[in-house]
Amino acid sequence: MQADGEFDLIARYFKRPSPDRMLGVGDDCALMSLSTGCELAVSTDMLVEGRHFLPDADPAALGHKALAVNLSDLAAMGARPLACTLALSLPAVDHAWLAAFSEGFHALSRESHCPLVGGDTTRGMSGIVLSVTVLGEVRRSHALRRDAARVGDDVWISGTLGGADLALRLVLGQLPPDPERLRATRPLLDRPTPRLKLGRYLAGVAHAAIDVSDGLLQDLGHVLQASHCGAELWMDALPAHPALAGLDESLRRDALLAGGDAYELCFTARPLRREQIQALGRQLNVPVARVGTLVRGQGVRVLDGDGQAVPLVRRGFDHFSEPCGGIA
Repeated sequence: MQADGEFDLIARYFKRPSPDRMLGVGDDCALMSLSTGCELAVSTDMLVEGRHFLPDADPAALGHKALAVNLSDLAAMGARPLACTLALSLPAVDHAWLAAFSEGFHALSRESHCPLVGGDTTRGMSGIVLSVTVLGEVRRSHALRRDAARVGDDVWISGTLGGADLALRLVLGQLPPDPERLRATRPLLDRPTPRLKLGRYLAGVAHAAIDVSDGLLQDLGHVLQASHCGAELWMDALPAHPALAGLDESLRRDALLAGGDAYELCFTARPLRREQIQALGRQLNVPVARVGTLVRGQGVRVLDGDGQAVPLVRRGFDHFSEPCGGIA
């Protein structure tokens, strides 16, 4: 018979050997050291059943995503992962669920060199609640801060946009069933890839960055507000996921501009960095697209191929007013 106490669950599913020179799970606090000349980067995200993931979500994929969305924040700061913590509230103990969830979590933890060093577990009243905190380090004065963008900067996007948003719409039944499109996009929704290497290489090259979790317009808007400038985006330059081809134009536009869960990096850099950034993309095998420019003023204008403003309806995901969707 398997024990169901808190410490038994932690020992069985979450305790792993800590790296050298680090104190991990099993004490009151974790202990670690920073490299010389580095600052500590910290980010926390919460995932709530019914808002950020569906009740029947695959637990292994959920374990991966719980860590991935936090690692994406480190990528957006140009930081290298050091360690993470996990707080988990469950309505009941399900050993099969815990085994799959922890394996998905630890698999990405190993791949990203971000060991689990602490956290908490408890029994909740209803639904699963996950909270992950990641710790990273970035060279002093090299962090890609939101307030560092400058008028005249290019705006860049890594990877493609719209795929995860399309998958979510199909899963929620907001579109007619389309197995081929769902097969092409579901992995983007369930197992996003944080752009850790790209973020680290951009530190000291780009000015500002943010990961696209709640929609390009909304997330870029945070950078613009912090940096006191505006932006012009070129609709035809946005890197659309191939599965968006053939969709209604308004749906395609909404997925590109307001679709969440992309976890690609949106970053700004001086024009003289263009060749260097393109070379980085080739070196890391990560597509990068120049999609706009920063201008004086406020807000974002999206222009079509004729230079005319594109009408905007939705700007992104709202965690207090929308059902299951993106994660900050």
